[in-house]
Amino acid sequence: MELALDEPSEGEALLRVLAVGLCGSDAHWFKEGSIGDANLGDGLVLGHEFAAVIESGPRTGQRVAVDPAIPCLECEQCAAGRPNLCLRLKFAGHGVDGALRRHMVWPERCLVPIPNHLPDEQGAMLEPLGVALHAIDLAGDIEGASVGVIGCGPIGLLMIAALRRRGAGRIVATDPLAHRAEAGKSMGADEVLSIVDEVGSLVGAVGGRLDVVFETAGTDAALNDALVAARPGATVVLVGIPDRDRTSFVASLARRKEITMTVCRRMLPHDLVRAAEMAESGMPGLDRMVTHRYPLSEIGEAFGVLDDRRGLKVVIHP
Repeated sequence: MELALDEPSEGEALLRVLAVGLCGSDAHWFKEGSIGDANLGDGLVLGHEFAAVIESGPRTGQRVAVDPAIPCLECEQCAAGRPNLCLRLKFAGHGVDGALRRHMVWPERCLVPIPNHLPDEQGAMLEPLGVALHAIDLAGDIEGASVGVIGCGPIGLLMIAALRRRGAGRIVATDPLAHRAEAGKSMGADEVLSIVDEVGSLVGAVGGRLDVVFETAGTDAALNDALVAARPGATVVLVGIPDRDRTSFVASLARRKEITMTVCRRMLPHDLVRAAEMAESGMPGLDRMVTHRYPLSEIGEAFGVLDDRRGLKVVIHP
């Protein structure tokens, strides 16, 4: 499909897309055309985790990671310092065309330089890393804390590496897929559990002893594991995107522990800058995230690998 190429307006740049990571939310859009009560409606170009090179203006030739969110900067949420909750937010691949194409126009303020030594596909990993950083911020001070990460998909794996750098104490991760559990160990988890019993994979090992638990799988079973693993008074951060528009959990379990539960919504603009700074200083494990690479012409096969969770991160090179 050929799309007319827009001309950059003031404050915008023409980009040549270099690498696009496929996300679990892309899988929902691709298969179902919706996430919860949000529907795509007409056809839309997907892709929101991407690196590009600028091809217009004074920054021509600069490689950048791209913030897929365009907040209005004028509404009450933007004024309160929460542009990720902007009331008029535009987002690549949701409301406006995303990055699964060769060229696109995007605001210059959303473009963060990529370190010179960082490969293009690792530049595309900076957006999910930014989401992980935002989720960690929502949990408060985690230095020395015992932490659980439920789900070793790309976000969970990047979170493990970031938690290690942020000074977390013991890190316990879980994933029912053996190759992802192994990846969790390689990213810095002290213990990774991959055997799920009829009650929950964390019950026997760490039940009721973790200070903070991040749920990154988007399933009720994962949330149950998080609540079981959490100690009384702990914080549980919901990061995963469920298949359905409702999430349920055992209310008595959460109530008796007086769990503080919070939900992560994407990231803040400065989180992408922080992610680039981490990559500049040598983010361990970033080079192991991409396991499958495809040209744009093989997008169907790429989404099949994503849906089957055969590897870790699937990247498209337009």
